[in-house]
Amino acid sequence: MTTEENKTEIQENEQIPQQTNEEQSEATEQETIKPITEAIENIEKQLNAKIEELNDKYIRLYSEFDNYRKRTQKEKIELHKTAGEDIFKVLLPVLDDFERAMNAMNEAKDVNAVKEGVELIFNKLKNNLQQKGLAAMESKGQTFDADIHEAVTNIPAPSEDLKGKVVDELEKGYSLNGKVIRFAKVIVGN
Repeated sequence: MTTEENKTEIQENEQIPQQTNEEQSEATEQETIKPITEAIENIEKQLNAKIEELNDKYIRLYSEFDNYRKRTQKEKIELHKTAGEDIFKVLLPVLDDFERAMNAMNEAKDVNAVKEGVELIFNKLKNNLQQKGLAAMESKGQTFDADIHEAVTNIPAPSEDLKGKVVDELEKGYSLNGKVIRFAKVIVGN
């Protein structure tokens, strides 16, 4: 063998390991990439499953809230329809008493008996309404308060101590459970 042949053979032998090293490098690279790719795919699957789970929870929660909203609206409408039922149950016996009193007035000879009957009915009505939270407001002699009084007119005060105070009450004011439902119509001294 000549030196040239030896050189060629050596070069060929050197190229073979280089090719093998490149192939080994590619194989190692693919072995490294493959688990990373699998891990990424696995994480992607987990994230997609979590997204589906959260989306399902969201849809269920939204549906529950929508049902709650509809139910409360329906209950509110029903409450408005029957809100006065309780007070009417209290007023019906008083109405019956007034009907009996009207019939008794046509046949009665004694005015005092009719008067006592009407007073009893009035007291019954007043007590029933007080039990439901209605309270009459005392205004006469009180200092004028625009939050509970409605001044119909002003007149000169009959005495110095009645200046700025309620001299007379034309219409009684009422509150229901502490809230004014009708302002007292009053005359104020100045």
